[in-house]
Amino acid sequence: MSVAGGLGLWLAFPPYDAWGLAVGGPLALGIVVRGRSTSRGAVLGLLLGLAFMVPLLKWTGTFVGDFPWLALSVLQAGFFAALGAATALTSSLRWWPLWSAALWVAMEAARSRVPFGGFPWGRIAFSQADGPFASLAAYGGAASVSFAVALTGTLLAAGLARAVPGTVRNRWAGLRACAPPVAAALLVPAVGVALWLPLPGDSLTTGGRPATFAVIQGDVPAAGLGFNERRRAVLDNHVQQTLALAARVAAGASPQPDLVIWPENSSDIDPYQNADAAAAIDTAARAIAAPILVGAVLDGPGENLTNAGIVWDPQSGPGARYAKRHPVPFGEYMPLRSFFRFFSDQVDLLRRDFLAGDHPGVLDIGGVRIGDVICFEVAYDGLVSDVVDGGASVLVVQTNNATFGYTAESEQQLAMSRLRAVEHGRTVLVAATSGISAVVAPDGTVVERSELFTPRVFVEPIAQRRDLTVATRLGAVPEWVLTGVGIAAVLGTVVDRRRALSAGPVRRPRRRTDPRPHVEGR
Repeated sequence: MSVAGGLGLWLAFPPYDAWGLAVGGPLALGIVVRGRSTSRGAVLGLLLGLAFMVPLLKWTGTFVGDFPWLALSVLQAGFFAALGAATALTSSLRWWPLWSAALWVAMEAARSRVPFGGFPWGRIAFSQADGPFASLAAYGGAASVSFAVALTGTLLAAGLARAVPGTVRNRWAGLRACAPPVAAALLVPAVGVALWLPLPGDSLTTGGRPATFAVIQGDVPAAGLGFNERRRAVLDNHVQQTLALAARVAAGASPQPDLVIWPENSSDIDPYQNADAAAAIDTAARAIAAPILVGAVLDGPGENLTNAGIVWDPQSGPGARYAKRHPVPFGEYMPLRSFFRFFSDQVDLLRRDFLAGDHPGVLDIGGVRIGDVICFEVAYDGLVSDVVDGGASVLVVQTNNATFGYTAESEQQLAMSRLRAVEHGRTVLVAATSGISAVVAPDGTVVERSELFTPRVFVEPIAQRRDLTVATRLGAVPEWVLTGVGIAAVLGTVVDRRRALSAGPVRRPRRRTDPRPHVEGR
C-alpha cells in the first residue's frame, strides 16, 4: 500500500496529470502507519517516498547517468521516512487526520530548505494546477494547497478504516470516531469553497494597463549537456527569430512589442567581454526597436560565473540586470567537491562554480516592471514572492531545459508556473531555450505553449497588474502555521509518552480466585 500511494503521487504530476491520485499518498500513509511503531512508520514512509521520487525525478539522470538520479531520489525519500515516523507517532491522537496533514506541509517545508538550499520539486501543490484546490493558492500559497490535498487523503483514510472488519479495526483504536459521514461533511464543503473562490480569470489584458510582450524560443542545435558547445549557434538562433519577428512587425503581420524576453542561456557568450556577441544582440534589439531581456552567462566575479538576465536597450545597450539568487547545487556549483569526488569523477565536469546574486529580480523594462526568476527558482516560494512584493506586475521565468532532453521536466516546471500565476494573480511568461515556453493567465490557464526543440515566438498584450492576493500579503505565514501545528502534535505526543513512562506501570487489581478446594465432579 505504501508503494501504491507513492505511485499515485507520481501519476498526479505531468506528464500524466492524474491530479486526483495525489490524495493516494496521504491516504496510504495514514492507513499503513496507524498504530505502528515509529521505526515501522519510517520504513513504510521511505517505501512511499522511493515509489514517488524515483520515477518522478528520472529526468535528472538523462545525460549524467543513474547515480545522481538515484542519489537525489533516495535523499528526498528520506524526508518521507521522517514523515512516516512522525505520522505513526501522532496516530493515536484525537483528530489525527488534521495533524497528519499538517505534517505533510512540515515535511515539504523542510525539503524545500535543506540541504544546500532545498529541493521543492514534487510538492503536492505542484500537481494540482487543474484540480479544485488550486484556487486556494491565491489565499494561502502552495502550502495551503498541499494541506488541503493531504487532509482529504487522511480523512479518507479515517473513513476507510471505519469500514474494515472489526478485528482489524480494533488495532486502530480511536478511528471509529472519524466515521465516513464526518469526513464527507468536511470534504464536500471544502471542495465547494475551493471551486468558488474568486480568481482574476483567464484574460491577459484585464486588471491593468497592457504592454505587448514577445517571448522568443530560438531552440538549440541538439539536446544534451553539449548544447552550449555551439554557444554562438544558440545566440544566433535567438537573434534570427527576433529579426524574423521584426520583419513581421514591419509588414504589419504582428504587433510591435514593448519588450522582448529571451530565455536563460540564450547567450552563453559573455556580451560584456565579447564584442561579436554584443553586436549580435544590438542588431536584434535595434531591429525590433524594443529592449530585450537576455539570459546570459557572465565571466566573473573572479574565477566564478554568473547566471544573469540583462536588460538590453536598443539605444544604450546593456543596463540593469538580475543575477540568479539560487544556483542549482551539483548543476551550477559543486558543494563539497572533494567529498563527492570519491563517488564520481563527473563532479569535475563542472569546472567553474556559479555565484548567487544578492537582490530580487525586479527589473524595469520599457516602462514595465517585471519579476524575473531563472529556471528552478520558480519552485521556491520566497524567490517568487520577493519580486511580487517588489512591485512586479508580470512574472517572467527564464529557463533552459535542453540538458533534460525529451523528458517530463519541462512540463513539471510549467505546472509550477501555473500555480504561481494563481498564487500571485499575475500573468506568467515562460521563455525556454528549447521548450516548453508558455504564456500563463492569472488563473493558471495556459494561453500559449510551445513544443520541445521547436523554434517559437509568442506576441501577446499583457495587463500590468498591481493588486496583491491574500497569499502574497501573507507570504510564508500559512506554511509556518501549518508546520507549527504538525510539530506541536509530535512534541505533545513525545511529552505525553515520557510522562506515562515516568509515572511507572499501571497496577491492576489481582483477580480473585475461588478459595474452596477443587472436588472431582463438583
